[in-house]
Amino acid sequence: MDVIEKARELGKLIQADERYAKYLAAKEKNDKDEELQKLINEFTAKRYMLNMEMSKEDKDADKLKELDGVIKNLYGEIMVNPNMAEFNVAKNEMDGMLSEINNIITASANGEDPETCPSKPTGCSGSCASCGGCH
Repeated sequence: MDVIEKARELGKLIQADERYAKYLAAKEKNDKDEELQKLINEFTAKRYMLNMEMSKEDKDADKLKELDGVIKNLYGEIMVNPNMAEFNVAKNEMDGMLSEINNIITASANGEDPETCPSKPTGCSGSCASCGGCH
């Protein structure tokens, strides 16, 4: 059996994991939440407007401040939505699992024993992508 076949097996195991099921269910709830989708679309539009204003040579400071405030308020509304809160928990669990898998694969590719290498980072690698946060 080759490495790609094993990767496909791992993909199946990931999809059979409870964290994956929770993630998909939470994502579907988010997608079906019309009010949440409206807020997300408005947030995206305002952020685009802010970026456009920031790229101008003659920036309007009042407009920038107003857009920044609107964006912060929309973000707050999005994050207190129960479906978004559930999604964030599920996504963090899913990301944690994928990070552990990646840590094992990376450590193994660097010559460590796949059976004993840590699944969680043991120190700062300099990459925040694989990190659970600074302590």
